[in-house]
Amino acid sequence: MTEERRKGSKNSLIDSIVETIESLGVEIGDEIEDSLRDMKGNWKVVGIWPKLGDSVREMGESPRDHTVMVRVDEDTSNRLDAWVEIGAVKSRSEAAALFIREGLQVRADELAELEEALQKVEKARQGLRDKAKTVFGDVSADEI
Repeated sequence: MTEERRKGSKNSLIDSIVETIESLGVEIGDEIEDSLRDMKGNWKVVGIWPKLGDSVREMGESPRDHTVMVRVDEDTSNRLDAWVEIGAVKSRSEAAALFIREGLQVRADELAELEEALQKVEKARQGLRDKAKTVFGDVSADEI
């Protein structure tokens, strides 16, 4: 980033990101920097495990005893198969589990917000059930 642009910049987070990347010897260029600025906060910086092998080993330490049926497009299926073919994982199922797990880790903040909202909804539902009991007494829906 040029010194003139840095002085006129009002986005210190982007400046910090650009400086960090450039300090690692990566020149991101003005076009990429401009794209970051144009997104106006509609982006997220995440940390990714440097080696997926660590995640594969971690997965092997705990049982995978829950089944999730999922349909994927041909491209995704081919990519999962490639991970099996190169020997990084044992099966397409293990590859899918790995990337689901990684995706959930990347989106952990958003998922935590959703879980908090779901807890509030459940609390409201329980309050409604309690209120219904005081209005109708302790009867089942079949009796009403």
